[in-house]
Amino acid sequence: MIDKLDAALRFNREALNLRTQRQEVLAANIAHADTPNYKARDFDFASRLTQAVEHGRAAQQPVQMAATSARHIQADAPPSMPERDLLYRVPSQSSIDGNTVEMDAERINFADNALRYEANLTVVSAKIKSLLSAAQ
Repeated sequence: MIDKLDAALRFNREALNLRTQRQEVLAANIAHADTPNYKARDFDFASRLTQAVEHGRAAQQPVQMAATSARHIQADAPPSMPERDLLYRVPSQSSIDGNTVEMDAERINFADNALRYEANLTVVSAKIKSLLSAAQ
């Protein structure tokens, strides 16, 4: 039963995780808009989602948190995106200082990703509500 629930929500879970990672990458680009020689980064969302759904995250090693006391609760940190999966964005207009961040494009991508994240949350919420009503 649990494996069916996991399968029903796997796609949305992976999509939300990837949207969160992409939001972090886009936020880093915006934060470094004035940094000389900073190269804007991004990743191919569709291919990463396909890979995550098909293969899961078993290939990634979980990061263990250090406990300084025996009373600490052990928890796994969320996996971060490997640097090798990030691609460099090609600017449409070059900058004198070598920075490739284009603020208009970054703002559009940031807002689009946030909107899609919210839409995905709405879909997950509706799925959970329908599963709960079916269980009653």
